[in-house]
Amino acid sequence: MLKGVNVAIGITGSIAAVKVVELAHEFKRRGANVRGIITSNATKIIHPWAVEFATGNSVVTGITGKVEHIELCGKDGWADVLLIAPATANTIGKMAAAIDDTCVTTCVTTAIGSDIPIVVAPAMHEPMANHPGIIEARERLESWGVGFADPVVEEGKAKMAEIETIVVEVERAIDLKPLEGRHIIVTSGATNEKIDPVRVITNLSSGKTGEGIARGCYIKGARVSLVHKGEDVPYLDTHRVQSAKEMIDRVVDLSHEADGLISAAAIADYGADPLEQKLRSGIENVQLELHQKPKLLDTIRKKFPNLVMVGFKVEVEENQKMVVERSKELLERVGLAFVVANDARVMGLEDTKVKIIRMKKTLELEGSKREIGLKIAEEISKEIKTK
Repeated sequence: MLKGVNVAIGITGSIAAVKVVELAHEFKRRGANVRGIITSNATKIIHPWAVEFATGNSVVTGITGKVEHIELCGKDGWADVLLIAPATANTIGKMAAAIDDTCVTTCVTTAIGSDIPIVVAPAMHEPMANHPGIIEARERLESWGVGFADPVVEEGKAKMAEIETIVVEVERAIDLKPLEGRHIIVTSGATNEKIDPVRVITNLSSGKTGEGIARGCYIKGARVSLVHKGEDVPYLDTHRVQSAKEMIDRVVDLSHEADGLISAAAIADYGADPLEQKLRSGIENVQLELHQKPKLLDTIRKKFPNLVMVGFKVEVEENQKMVVERSKELLERVGLAFVVANDARVMGLEDTKVKIIRMKKTLELEGSKREIGLKIAEEISKEIKTK
């Protein structure tokens, strides 16, 4: 998504400036062109030569007769997006007050006046982040359309967001956002069904596809609720569950105010009645009686007949015609917008192949799970738009 995008990075005087080299490299790895703008205070932390090396371009250290702020961030300027990373409390306050006393704040004022997307990655001590003036400044900037990559608050510091979070916020800033104002639920990964207090029945799903879809829906402008047993994702509304029942119950709760559901999780079809005591090791043969679990899609469709829903069909079937037929059976039975069919053998891998199956059309996609996630987000945006 960033291929060919021009990203200008404004660097201000926080110790987090040392991460800019890695950040610039990441944007370049994803195909972006990068240029740096650095304040005099920031040069005491990271040398402009380091930024020049990381970006492959000369660095703006001040505004001269070349009017660098117009060349970069004017209406016909070079930048497609302006990222302030790290952004100090001092800079955020000045941005909101249109104070232009550094090359970075001058570029910000110019970018706002030119309708160039801006993303801010704050970095400061926690008490500074809690200052009413800084909170008010952020709210004012957000009212102007400025995006924020929220800091990680720990050890008394509001540390600059992780690089992945910053990249996602930049991608969201430059997108047309067809899902803006929409709430999408995404289920992801495996569930754990207890056998005893220490053992579970599970599967090999890594959750990478589901997380890629959630990421894609967020980039497309949605508010995304991710329901899985994995870790919290900073820019998503994350709900952590373990069992199939917990996942279904949570999705039911969320669906009251949702516009769409993408069920990418490999939810358990069967589970045992869990034992209260741990099974002793060394028993030669153990028999478990498995019971069928409720189906998430059927449960949600019964309760929410008008919700736009997308299901997944995971197969190991070599006969692709049979895969399509089974997917269409699911599509028709539950009343889905479309079904995503994929091969169980891609579980845990970074790349995947999928088929997006509708009754009269099948779309084949191949690529990284992040890329496929964006495509699926685009497809559900078309379905929601027609509702």
